Amino acid sequence: MALWKDSNPLSTSTGTPAASIPPAKDPFAPIERTNVAPLNPQPAPARSKEREMKESVIASDLTIEGKIVGAGHVRIAGRFKGDVQVDGNVTLDSGARLDGQVKAGVVVVGGELHGNIDNAKRVELLDGGVINGDVKAGSLTVAAGSRMRGQVEFGWEDEGKKSVSESKGYGASQ
Repeated sequence: MALWKDSNPLSTSTGTPAASIPPAKDPFAPIERTNVAPLNPQPAPARSKEREMKESVIASDLTIEGKIVGAGHVRIAGRFKGDVQVDGNVTLDSGARLDGQVKAGVVVVGGELHGNIDNAKRVELLDGGVINGDVKAGSLTVAAGSRMRGQVEFGWEDEGKKSVSESKGYGASQ
């Protein structure tokens, strides 16, 4: 057995310099995919400037009392007591009941609404739907078999609209 001090720190016991030996591959290193085709060759769809709105659902076996405020769509299949103010749509399914004021872009009523709808772009009253309150909307669609009790105002543009008192000259400054 011979003992000696190796004067060349770059060489190994085999006699080849360490710089010429390739490093061992790490089995846990990520795989390089330079020559692999992408899994989805179609371009990703362009995102619109509007955010995708999610829908929140109140199930048919739930009864909730409170207030809903925010962005997104709301579907009520159960019972809700309180006001709803969203930047999306409100849908009342058949058999649902809402006791409160509604302020939304589109309101679809298939169940019962006991309260007012204010400043909606569109209101749809479906077959079997009931509205007991006032409606102010850009457009109103009423299906046969639906019921409504209250005052309706639709088809007026907000910019060109004057109140009744201003159009008769009562509220205008002279």
